[in-house]
Amino acid sequence: MGFTGCWFLATEPEIIDARGLKCPLPVLKMEKRLAALPPGAVFVVLATDPMAKVDIPLHCKQQGHDYAIETDGDVMRFTITRG
Repeated sequence: MGFTGCWFLATEPEIIDARGLKCPLPVLKMEKRLAALPPGAVFVVLATDPMAKVDIPLHCKQQGHDYAIETDGDVMRFTITRG
């Protein structure tokens, strides 16, 4: 019996590594990437600057993007969905 269904490849979202960068650099890297993506696209920003916990969510709210944040030690992982 042969396979008749479709295969869907699960892909991990792109990661922007802004660890070690001071704000506003993580936000600027995020803005640059957002400008090149279609609505609904998802990517991740990694940051260690404590101000990113304020700046990235504020930028997302102001521009209509969704985000989720996870913390692992001093690294914050922001999952951004372009609005």
